[in-house]
Amino acid sequence: MTTHRLEGQHIAGRGRLADYANLVKLPHTVFAMPFALVGATLASYRYPVRAMDVLLILVAFTAARFAAMGFNRIVDRGIDAKNPRTQMREIPAGKLSVGEATASVIIASIVFFACAALLNRLCLLLAPFALGWVLFYSYTKRFTRYAHLVLGFALAIAPVGAYLAIAGEWSRPAGALLVLAGGVLCWVAGFDILYSLQDIDFDRREGLHSIPAALGARRALAFSRVLHVLSAAQFIALGVLLPELGPAYFVAAGIVAGVLAYEQSLVKADDLSRIDAAFFTLNGIISVVFFLIVLGERLLA
Repeated sequence: MTTHRLEGQHIAGRGRLADYANLVKLPHTVFAMPFALVGATLASYRYPVRAMDVLLILVAFTAARFAAMGFNRIVDRGIDAKNPRTQMREIPAGKLSVGEATASVIIASIVFFACAALLNRLCLLLAPFALGWVLFYSYTKRFTRYAHLVLGFALAIAPVGAYLAIAGEWSRPAGALLVLAGGVLCWVAGFDILYSLQDIDFDRREGLHSIPAALGARRALAFSRVLHVLSAAQFIALGVLLPELGPAYFVAAGIVAGVLAYEQSLVKADDLSRIDAAFFTLNGIISVVFFLIVLGERLLA
């Protein structure tokens, strides 16, 4: 019997539903989905929103994320089997076969394209590029230390895609969507660097690439902190670019900055014991609270 500790945010229970949920770390959906809804909320200031559009956005996001995470687990199954931290993931542990995981990825991809088609023509045209990018991420640790930025870009697609799903066109001013996406990109890349600190020795031994493996823990922490400063700055800039956003939005951006600062304070180069709190709990707070304040201000406008 293995004595390896299960990764954090593991759904307890047995059965196929639990296995598939754990395959894609379903609780991690809380990171980017609220930002997708932020994109839709910002679009609602200038474009009508139907309940069906919101439902399709939620299903499309969940399907794309399922496809991306499932694909990642398939591609990385050999690596996961060697890493003590990941040996109990569903494929190396034998809970799901490669064939079962592949079938689920195909189904999720079909659902994603169907939702994009039902939203508007622009979403359908961009869907292959969006899905292609999130699948491409799974290979990046094999050749670049900047895989964290690729992941950040993948999650930054969510608010942009949701905005386009409602508006059917790019934002005015054009920079608004760019800084929103940039804020998400830097936020995600910053916390992914923190999480990957756990695997410095393993990554170096296996020839895998990451900022921590390349720079060491202390310099990687500095890199992560710069990204989180840039993230906070871009969320503030969004409030300046969009005149419809009021004081409550800047309160939300301030909360994000404060929580990011606290998150960084939890992780030390020589103490990774609070990684789970920094990675899941605080980042979940950032995305949910930010969305709720943005939504609240919109409803009261």
